[in-house]
Amino acid sequence: MIARLLRSRWSIPVAFVLLALAYWWLHPRPPKVIGIGYINERSAILYNTLAQVRQPVAMLHYGDRVELLRVETAQTSVRTAAGVIGWMDSRQVMEGSLWQKTSNLLQRTRSMPVQARGHTKTVSNIRIEPGRNGPRIYQFIRGTPVYVYAREVADAPSPSEDGGADSKAAPGEDQKPKQEDWLLVMRDVSAADASATAESAATSSLMPSSPVSGAPLSAPPAPALGSAPPIQVAGWVLARFIDLDLPGPVRDYASSADLHPVAWFELNRVPDGSGGEAPQFLVAGTHGGEGLPCDFTMIRVYTWSARRQHYETAYIDNNLCGTLPILVTKSAAGPEFRFAGAGEKNAEHMYIMRQTVVRRVKSAAQSPPARRR
Repeated sequence: MIARLLRSRWSIPVAFVLLALAYWWLHPRPPKVIGIGYINERSAILYNTLAQVRQPVAMLHYGDRVELLRVETAQTSVRTAAGVIGWMDSRQVMEGSLWQKTSNLLQRTRSMPVQARGHTKTVSNIRIEPGRNGPRIYQFIRGTPVYVYAREVADAPSPSEDGGADSKAAPGEDQKPKQEDWLLVMRDVSAADASATAESAATSSLMPSSPVSGAPLSAPPAPALGSAPPIQVAGWVLARFIDLDLPGPVRDYASSADLHPVAWFELNRVPDGSGGEAPQFLVAGTHGGEGLPCDFTMIRVYTWSARRQHYETAYIDNNLCGTLPILVTKSAAGPEFRFAGAGEKNAEHMYIMRQTVVRRVKSAAQSPPARRR
């Protein structure tokens, strides 16, 4: 009798324990999170499987946060903020640490002075640092408008790395690596150009456009109601992939002088002789190929002649080794610009422009101290 009572007393708890163990064993366990990532493309499709026959389960956008669950060669399994699990191309998601570096670079670039405006000549990979080995953080399509901020030099891939026919150097030949120019750029989200249309056609959302503005951006413009926010990205791109948007007459003058521009500025505006105003420009550039120790080796100032109705070269300096940035300031007397020289203990070069006359002056830092009486 007592044994039957004991059996009946413990049978229910034991049954609950067995049911709980069976549920835990049979119920699918949630996948283990191996990291945090962020989408680094304008849009990315999440698929339900790795099989050739698959279905999309979600559409992700630039900056979306996902949990990394599993990596299979070139595919990564992720879980979205809404709890959707699927597979996507590993190149479309970056790790959290790289995303933080990308955000820091964007904030730092926003505080730097703009050196030129231009656009991409072809599809261009944007990297977190100069050099082809730097992690890719985004990709601009052809015609993307950008601001240019800085220049750096990095080693190009060696012929052996490229697998070229000339991978073996001749005996005794100097095998110093070839160097390439890289530019720090930031997308100009204020410019209405064909790239916005092309990107929008490839995705489910449209990018807002606004009139072209020549002023540097302190913050992205507010997107239109119901539209996707503009994507502002900063990073390093091969300089040969960027074409600077010099005004037509100035571009022709620079080309005839064999000047490869690396920076340009509008100094001021003057009466054009027909009731309007004409801008006057400063252009900095180089001769020769890539990998130079100087950011620029010459400057030109182009002024407008109201009497002749064309631009004229008002100032030339061909014997420079300057470094970016060039800082341009404007005053009631006229514009001034300055930059540091390389190889001269970073001596500052300062110039003033009065009407159409440009001359170099000594800055306060270069002036000798006053003698005591």
